[in-house]
Amino acid sequence: MSSTQITLLGAIAGATIFLGLPLGRVRASMPRTRVWLNALATGILLFLLWDVLAAAWEPVDVALADKNGSTVAGLGLVFALGLSIGLLGLVYFDRWIAARAGSRPSLGPGAASIAEFTSSPADVAKRLAMMIAIGIGLHNFAEGLAIGNSAANGELSLAVLLVVGFALHNATEGFGIVAPMAADGVRPTWAYLVTLGVIGGGPTLVGTLVGQQFTSDVVSVAFLTLAAGSILYVIIELLAVARRQGMKVVTTWGILLGLFLGFATDAIVTLAGA
Repeated sequence: MSSTQITLLGAIAGATIFLGLPLGRVRASMPRTRVWLNALATGILLFLLWDVLAAAWEPVDVALADKNGSTVAGLGLVFALGLSIGLLGLVYFDRWIAARAGSRPSLGPGAASIAEFTSSPADVAKRLAMMIAIGIGLHNFAEGLAIGNSAANGELSLAVLLVVGFALHNATEGFGIVAPMAADGVRPTWAYLVTLGVIGGGPTLVGTLVGQQFTSDVVSVAFLTLAAGSILYVIIELLAVARRQGMKVVTTWGILLGLFLGFATDAIVTLAGA
């Protein structure tokens, strides 16, 4: 398989994220529908958090089994730093944005609440969608690394299976990105949706290109943990929104369905033996 063909595989895996993005222009005027969309996105992101952290911890786990102390220490430090930067970086970024917007004083320690912003609900929803896209983009870069590594090592069947699995994942991730806007009845422009798609799906292609050149557990763990931290931050924000809406039954069912969707797409790769 040529380098061009491998690159095309990476592009296909990332491009499917655009399939779910048009849902961001669907108006959700009913309160229960808004709660449902928010909860469904939360469930999908909860699956992604588990999936990303499991993949990031795997090299550390292998080093522990091999009793390789230096590797454990190095990868463990990268794991801790990546997760901390991914989570706390967004906390302080939000506080900086809030300060520039002239927000009210913080309601408490830790992450700034969405309620603290004087920005319009549309601005808040768009910002949250952008954060989700950034987190998923970091995750997809690591997925691209896996595709590129597999193809470069001659494991072409595995590379193709990874593309199929990641392409299905990205289709659901596209919905996860736009759900905050759909839940608030915000209709983003097509240009903004394309921007979100490029940020979320484009790194798959970049990761594929990089993965063909070299294999690095350190790089993979770094990007996966950065993604995990940012995804965790967004989940915290979405759960805060769900709590204020007060529809616990609808929220629970939505989160459960989102989790099932995540595991269902992941099962395709697993059943194929990838």
